[in-house]
Amino acid sequence: MPASPSEPANLAFRSRRVVTPAGELSATVVVRGGSIAAIDPYDDPPTASTVRELGDIAILPGLVDTHVHLNEPGRTDWEGFATGTAAAAAGGVTTLVDMPLNSSPVTTSVDALEAKRRAAAGQLSVDVGFYAGLVAGSASELPGLLDAGVLGVKAFLCHSGIDEFPAATESDLRAAMPVIAERGSVLLAHAEIESPVEPPDDPRSYQQYAATRPGRFERAAIELLIGLCREYGCRTHIVHLADAACLPLLQEAKEEGLPLTVETCPHYLAFAAEEIPDGATQFKCAPPIRHAANRDALWGGLASGVIDFVASDHSPCPPELKQQASGDFEEAWGGVSSLQLMLPVVWTEAAARGFSLSDVVRWLCDRPAELVGLPAGLREGADANLVLLDPEATFTVRGADLLHRHPLTPYEGRELRGQVLKTLLRGAPAQAGRGRLL
Repeated sequence: MPASPSEPANLAFRSRRVVTPAGELSATVVVRGGSIAAIDPYDDPPTASTVRELGDIAILPGLVDTHVHLNEPGRTDWEGFATGTAAAAAGGVTTLVDMPLNSSPVTTSVDALEAKRRAAAGQLSVDVGFYAGLVAGSASELPGLLDAGVLGVKAFLCHSGIDEFPAATESDLRAAMPVIAERGSVLLAHAEIESPVEPPDDPRSYQQYAATRPGRFERAAIELLIGLCREYGCRTHIVHLADAACLPLLQEAKEEGLPLTVETCPHYLAFAAEEIPDGATQFKCAPPIRHAANRDALWGGLASGVIDFVASDHSPCPPELKQQASGDFEEAWGGVSSLQLMLPVVWTEAAARGFSLSDVVRWLCDRPAELVGLPAGLREGADANLVLLDPEATFTVRGADLLHRHPLTPYEGRELRGQVLKTLLRGAPAQAGRGRLL
């Protein structure tokens, strides 16, 4: 419907490619007071005082990334609210959820949550929410954290990489899940349970590194989580699924009607283990990037809906912690920097496989927003969080051009499709100070 004439709209964007919940349309998006006042037919006379003709530049809703490590306070030399949210805005992300590690203190108490909120104040270019952390013995802290507004509870079923965030045991999960279920929140789990493996004899070998975290680690954790999800009725979310062999197990759980959701990450959809050179520690993450057939099967999981969405798992560190000089995968920090690149990476790979921008918006906006109970999408009355994307433009990734604190990225030199031209937060350019705490 048109904007109310009693309150003229101040801005409209007219495009032949507007991605709405009803699909991709030719339309005019009318913005008033930071909200979407109307989505009018393309050929109707615009009702705003200023109209921007975009042609085939696509209008997408602001993306929602529910898996980001901003690391502040305590490890701001790794990333930080200012740099991380600036990179998010440059990549079309208008809402993100910060993980309870690798900041210091980790977010396992209300005091630690408040320290994060104080550190974030005034620095945000996009909206930011927070998760609580569940570690060994911390379940008693969850009622206070849930009351304080966290958007979920994150646990590791293996060593997290930092000693102050130890793995949650089955006993910890059993103590936490009834509380999480009662509050209508969600448990997010790093799903790997370790068991003995042969140690690598060449620390520079990517293939040997990947073999130290085989798919059976993921399957063991997912089997445990499915059983506990069934027992407690607690919403359970599997983060960064890497092993496609787990897809039948997850499909069966979903067909059973369990409240189970699954994400994967851009790096699992874009890279293949056989393409990673020895010593290229910028590719190290956990679970590891697996082989090309596995990558293709993950795309199949997205197509079928067994995998619900894609999140970045942006987990940066200072370049020296990546052990670039030695190429030692055993010693290198595990994590991929990708927050600013998530949209073009996913669009590049999706378009090559015949998927549409509507598919990409479902995976990068609608379904992650559903996980944490946040509104999203291009709808009348919604916040005017908009991304203007040239879907056909290509560019070559140069880490030095990214807004992440550190330039090291496994995407260096890769040609990607889809250039973010502008990101609007409530109708104005996303920039420092405009973001809100959720």
